[in-house]
Amino acid sequence: MKLVVGLGNPGKKYEGTRHNVGFDVLDTLSRRHSASQPKSKFNGQMTEVGVRGQKLMLLWPHTFMNKSGDSVRPAFDFYKLTLEDVLIVCDDFNLPLAKLRLKGKGSAGGQNGLADVIQKLGSDEVPRLRVGIGPPREGADVAGYVLSNFAKAEKPEMDVCIEQAASVVEDWAVLGLVPAMNQYNG
Repeated sequence: MKLVVGLGNPGKKYEGTRHNVGFDVLDTLSRRHSASQPKSKFNGQMTEVGVRGQKLMLLWPHTFMNKSGDSVRPAFDFYKLTLEDVLIVCDDFNLPLAKLRLKGKGSAGGQNGLADVIQKLGSDEVPRLRVGIGPPREGADVAGYVLSNFAKAEKPEMDVCIEQAASVVEDWAVLGLVPAMNQYNG
């Protein structure tokens, strides 16, 4: 069994924002695999899907981005997982729009939700899939930028990116980290 965590902020006001692409990827996986309605668990919402014989628990933390570890840690402990069994899906404004980057470890790179997960799990060796949301304009407020919606012109490209990110998650779960990295980190 593996745990896939999509980072984002709960509530209607954050739907469709750049910061919520992690939630969007989990929504796509949930839809693709006809998941049951998520249930409240581990300070978030959780459901289960089967991907080519691999059981995935999907977790949408409802702790708000900067406290995502408060949802991830209890799920990690409850299911007695190893770090290799966890994948964090999050936005990254350091990546160009719609660019994906799958990694097995590293710093949070300015992503506060990922930083909190790393801190709560006590290791930076947690796999993560970063979804590029593009950089903010020079001098723009970063918090305002990540909480903004995608521009109309960006939306079609991001829709394709979210679908591809869901495929990356599926391949990570079935093939493993290194083969998935080799396939998608071009």
